[in-house]
Amino acid sequence: MPTALEASPGERLRTLRDLLGLTGSDLAEMTGLSQSWISQVETNAREPSEDRLRLVAEATDTPLSFFFAKPSSVPLDSLRFRKMASASRTLTRRISTFYGESFRVTEEVTSEARYPSPPLPYATAQDLTEEDIEELAEQTRVALRLAPDKPIPHLTRALERAGVAVAPIVLPDPAGGGVTTNKHFGVSYWAGIGETALIAYFPGQQGDRDRFTLAHELGHLVLHSFRPRAADPEGEANRFAGALLFPRVRAALDITDRLTLEGYARLKANWGMSIQALVLRGAAVGNIGESRKKSLYVQISQRGWRKNEPVNVGQESPLLLWTLLSRLFGDKPYLPASERLAIQPAVLRSIAPQPQAMPTPSASKVTDVTNVVQFKRRGPSAAGEPSALAH
Repeated sequence: MPTALEASPGERLRTLRDLLGLTGSDLAEMTGLSQSWISQVETNAREPSEDRLRLVAEATDTPLSFFFAKPSSVPLDSLRFRKMASASRTLTRRISTFYGESFRVTEEVTSEARYPSPPLPYATAQDLTEEDIEELAEQTRVALRLAPDKPIPHLTRALERAGVAVAPIVLPDPAGGGVTTNKHFGVSYWAGIGETALIAYFPGQQGDRDRFTLAHELGHLVLHSFRPRAADPEGEANRFAGALLFPRVRAALDITDRLTLEGYARLKANWGMSIQALVLRGAAVGNIGESRKKSLYVQISQRGWRKNEPVNVGQESPLLLWTLLSRLFGDKPYLPASERLAIQPAVLRSIAPQPQAMPTPSASKVTDVTNVVQFKRRGPSAAGEPSALAH
């Protein structure tokens, strides 16, 4: 029988099905095994032979070692999600499983590479004021070695440099390609000083939304790792994200009640935050009253900017996990790493994508500031990459 620190082959079989989005019928068809056998193994009513596990492994392109790997140290019921209330429970379960495996791999890779754990501040008091959250955001900027009053040029790289791993989530699709979702945005976990921290997110079409998701999940790490019963964790994480991305000292100067939407668009190009998030930030620092906030949102709706804002903020790409994999397993790391780390290769490719060649940075350019403001901007640059990621 497996110990408390181990998972049975049956539990790992269910984990594999969740990872790949396979039903029992799907797996039976792929392997020629019966659904009843799969069900009995998954409920630990039957002990699988190594030959049959090997059959499953070969059919799903999974290393046999996957079925004997120790489970993740993440308590999955403690995960913090940024998602809509209407998000599918089935998909949420898949994402939880995917995150657990991603965290297990991240722990092993960062430990073997001796990459430092993050020195993040953290809240312990049960009740936090808005002032407390602002101060924790300021302390987090210090921990990330960021200027106290400047835009963050590349939030992903700042997190990775400080020891917070960042991983995109692309769920394998049995029909081919990857599963995306517009109702889940991010998930994170950190056990505290000296421990692994991982923020996973669904990369979207808009860089500003991805940046806010990363900042929001970082807020969960700082605010809720030791406060699991916070009354409004999502609201607190949103407040933290705004404070991290646009520090109070600058927001109080730059966001005024006379600022037009064109002015907000310029701020978006500079700070990498959505116009809607900037309006909320102005309200949070007390510079925008409720009536002005409502007026701005009416204007945003009238222009069709609720779902499609102007100003293109370039998307950031993670680098840390790919860099560490390459150092440990060579310049083509996926196959040797998947066997050693006991992980399905498609999962490894998702959480540690091979970096693409980046275009040459170009200056921000205002093309129209009348009815619709459009900025040609590549987004926050990759300047200031840590030496551990630069080779």
